Amino acid sequence: MVRFIPAEELKSKFDVFGHFYSVQVAPKKVVECRSVLEIVEADHAPKKTTALSNRKPDAIFIMMNPGSSRPLTEVNNRIQAKAIHELPISLVPTKPDTTQYQVMRIMHYCDWRHVRVLNLSDLRCPKSGVFFKQFKGLEEEHLFDAHSVFSDRRSAELALKLPSGIPVIRAWGVSPHLDPLIERCLSKLINAKLVRGLLKEGTTNKFLHPLPSLQSEKVKWANRMVEQCRG
Repeated sequence: MVRFIPAEELKSKFDVFGHFYSVQVAPKKVVECRSVLEIVEADHAPKKTTALSNRKPDAIFIMMNPGSSRPLTEVNNRIQAKAIHELPISLVPTKPDTTQYQVMRIMHYCDWRHVRVLNLSDLRCPKSGVFFKQFKGLEEEHLFDAHSVFSDRRSAELALKLPSGIPVIRAWGVSPHLDPLIERCLSKLINAKLVRGLLKEGTTNKFLHPLPSLQSEKVKWANRMVEQCRG
């Protein structure tokens, strides 16, 4: 069993950068988003953060949505929904949420220096129940599915963020509300070679989230994931 490294220890070892933006989907409807998170060993971080977007990471995690992570600097990146395919990427220092520390633990034990985190949806919403209603409302009422990088409208962007030959870890959780987003994502992973994740028993597309409620389950997830990624 690997040691469950405390968050304070991980903070000193890894830097975190994210791309935050807002989308005007209707005259009175703006949604706050994050398109990508780059977690990198502090001594491996480039002087110019834009260089991270062009690097091939050691692994890519795909999770549900950005949760409560937020930028540590002021960000003013608003884009119209119809121009989402032209979304420019500008990375800023980011405060991670608790889930990202689980990713850092895997990085430490697998000797990974750079991990990229993508999400089934870019919508920044820490409460899953609210998030489910939000993404369904955007898709059904506003016909806007490009809150997800796996939307056909963002295929060029996805090609840059999800290069071939990189291990992909699926960790988006087990809620049935995610089914349309999961199907969209899996359709883009057909050619991925190294696809991993802790599959929920009795399912074919539900992968255990890194941050279950019980501490014992968090430790168990980290140990099982390290074992799988090392194997």
